[in-house]
Amino acid sequence: MKLGIVTDSTSDIPAYLAEQHGIKVVPTILILNGQEYADGTSISREDFYTRLPLLETPATTAAPSIGDFAKAYETLFSQGCDHIVSIHAASQLTTIVNVACQAASDFPKKVTCVDSGSLSLGLGFQVIAAAENIDLGLKAVLDVIESTRGRLQVTAALDTMEYLKRSGRVPKVVAALGGILSIKPIIELLDGEVKPIGAVRTTNQADERIFDFLLGEGELERLAILHTNAEPRVKLLLNKVMDQARKSMPRDILLVNVTAIIGTHLGPNGIGFAAIRK
Repeated sequence: MKLGIVTDSTSDIPAYLAEQHGIKVVPTILILNGQEYADGTSISREDFYTRLPLLETPATTAAPSIGDFAKAYETLFSQGCDHIVSIHAASQLTTIVNVACQAASDFPKKVTCVDSGSLSLGLGFQVIAAAENIDLGLKAVLDVIESTRGRLQVTAALDTMEYLKRSGRVPKVVAALGGILSIKPIIELLDGEVKPIGAVRTTNQADERIFDFLLGEGELERLAILHTNAEPRVKLLLNKVMDQARKSMPRDILLVNVTAIIGTHLGPNGIGFAAIRK
C-alpha cells in the first residue's frame, strides 16, 4: 500500500522538509483588512508581525475549504497513493481537522484524519515522523504519530496575552492572567488545551524560564525553537542551549518564525519551543 501524507500550514514544516518527505501542505487563510491570503503568500512573516500591532482591524484566520483538501487528496491519489493520512491542528482550537474529515468523506475508507492535539512543530513533528515511517504501512504510521504525540512538549512565553484574549481561544482564567501587572504569561499547549504554567515580569525572566523548561525533562529526540518575530532572542537561547546542554540536544535544531496564522492569536515578540523527548 502506498501512503500519502497531508497536513495544513499551521504545522510550520519548513518547505525543504515538506518537499524532502513528500508531505502535501494545504495553506490556511489569513484575513487582513478584508483581504484573504493563502498562508505563506503575498506577505512575509516578518512583515506581518511588524504590521500586526498597527492594524486598525484585527487580523483573523480561517480554515481551508473542503475543496482545498479534496484537491490535495485527489492529487496524491492521481500520483498512485492508495491511502492518505491527513494530520491537522488541534480540534479544540480550530475547525481545520473537521473540514479535512468532511473532505475525506468523499473518499470512503481511503483517508484517515488525525487530530494532532497541537500546533506549529508540535503538529509538524508528528507529520514528519509519519512521513519518515511511511513505507512501514498504515498501522506503523498511526503508531508513530501516537508515540510522538505522547512525548511532545510545546511551551511558550508571550509578550502579552492581549492577542489570545481577542481570539477567544483560551479560558477566561488564562486570559485574565495576562492582565495582572503587565506580566508575561508562560503557557503550555497540551492535548489541545492552552494552560498557564507561570508568569514573569520581564523579557529576560521569560527567556530564563523557557530555557529551564526546555532542559527540565531529559534528552530530546527533536527540537524546534519557535518565535513570533523575535529572532535575536531565540538565537541567544539556542547559543545558551548549545553551550550548556549540547549532549542532550538533537543534531538538527529548527529555528522557526511561527506562521502568521498562529501568530495572529499569539502576538509578536514571543518565544517558545516544540520538543519531542526521547
